[in-house]
Amino acid sequence: MDSRAAVETAEALSATFAELAVSIRGAAKDSGSGDPDPLRRRADMALQTLAALSLGEAKMAALKVQAASDYADAAQTIAGPAESPQDHTGQEMSVVAEVACVLTVSERAASALLAEAHVLTTALPLTLSALQDGTISWQHARIMVDETVNLDPDGAQALEAHFLDPDAPNHARGCPAGGLIPGRFRHKARTWRERHHPVSIEKRHARGVQDRRVEYAPDRDGMAWLSAYLPADQAAGIWDRTTTAARALQGPHEDRTLSQIRADIAAMWLLGSNIAGGGTDGVAGVTGGIGETGMAAGEGVPSPRAQVLVTVPVMSLLGLTDEPAMLDGYGPIPPSMARRLVADGAESFHRVLIDPRDGAPLEIGRTSYRLTKAQRQWLRLRDGKCPFPGCSNHSLDNEADHILAWAHGGTTGINNLGHPCPKHHRLRHTTAWTPTTATKNEPPGWRSPTGRHYASEHPDWEPPHWPDHLQAMAEHMAKNLAEHPEPAMPGPSPVRTP
Repeated sequence: MDSRAAVETAEALSATFAELAVSIRGAAKDSGSGDPDPLRRRADMALQTLAALSLGEAKMAALKVQAASDYADAAQTIAGPAESPQDHTGQEMSVVAEVACVLTVSERAASALLAEAHVLTTALPLTLSALQDGTISWQHARIMVDETVNLDPDGAQALEAHFLDPDAPNHARGCPAGGLIPGRFRHKARTWRERHHPVSIEKRHARGVQDRRVEYAPDRDGMAWLSAYLPADQAAGIWDRTTTAARALQGPHEDRTLSQIRADIAAMWLLGSNIAGGGTDGVAGVTGGIGETGMAAGEGVPSPRAQVLVTVPVMSLLGLTDEPAMLDGYGPIPPSMARRLVADGAESFHRVLIDPRDGAPLEIGRTSYRLTKAQRQWLRLRDGKCPFPGCSNHSLDNEADHILAWAHGGTTGINNLGHPCPKHHRLRHTTAWTPTTATKNEPPGWRSPTGRHYASEHPDWEPPHWPDHLQAMAEHMAKNLAEHPEPAMPGPSPVRTP
């Protein structure tokens, strides 16, 4: 890094610290006026300080990225062109080692930082700019780098424009990227990537199926991890079925948590005597000999039936396009998987068709149609998860909640219903947190006890793709109708009175 670059970096660093100090002083000034309650002033100042520090952390991360990129470029120039692959590898190792030592981190972490800095400074200008402005965090920037891997330059620019350029066509709905917790942003970015990846999801899924496996990893205190890498429909069905069975076992005399019961059920299903042959529908014996509390061994529950929503573009369902379908709680899946779930009549899966104009949910399958069930499923479609900011709970037992209480004149229409998880339902009714207005297609936001408003995340629908020949046919029909409108149908003959 030359002296001019060093000076610019130092100046930017000083400016960031000065701006942070001004923000904190402003928070103190704002909190010192208006509210006579000293405790409220103290709480408000603390929140404003946290917000200012979060902004400063993002800007500091941007400076670190720029400095790492500048050093790598300067070191490469100083070293000159490598004369062999071995020399090139040696130069890279030297740069990584220097950065690792100056930051006191592992060489693996230093290598990751240098790679991310290179991508941000050369291929993702909107992401770097948002990080410099403090509108996204370092975690968001790393996710953007990760989700653009293996995309061509046009694909990478389209992905970051979708989330970071408000003027981009079909800009992301709902919260801005920086308003989502990193895990939720990763889900939305991955969903967009799956929809727009240049390689068909069918081909990528076929390769992924070849890597299916079960992994075992010992852990501390006599415990271990057992995980399975499976096709999404199988994994979602297993998860929802074990959750449904665990919920059925909960009660006033059950001391285990939902997670503990779910783990016990999975262990019994895998290790039980029925694994070699007959049915595996029951959960008999799931409580016996595992937990210290619960029902007696041999007392089972009826076979649970999970209810997983599969949102299928109509053209994809007909086999005319390769657009991904959406599996509730997971994300995009290959259309062949969705067609198989629908065609096989899988009882756990409910088909949802989408509007061919804008991608919004259009119809819930009528296999087991009842008003209350249909409303609940519509809420799941509208919200995608618990609508509380940052919550990722997709559980089937999320609870319908009147935004305006029934006792105060609230209706039971979709516009007056939220779908919070049990935890955030309790939060609403035991604290001053309150949901805000919802619509048919948008979940409610939330207002905190301090009066701050936090937007809720929306499912990021987008118009489905029409096959070229159908698109041309539709345009031709629209043109003909415009040029040759059909004559009005004759009205009824007037009735003559005598």
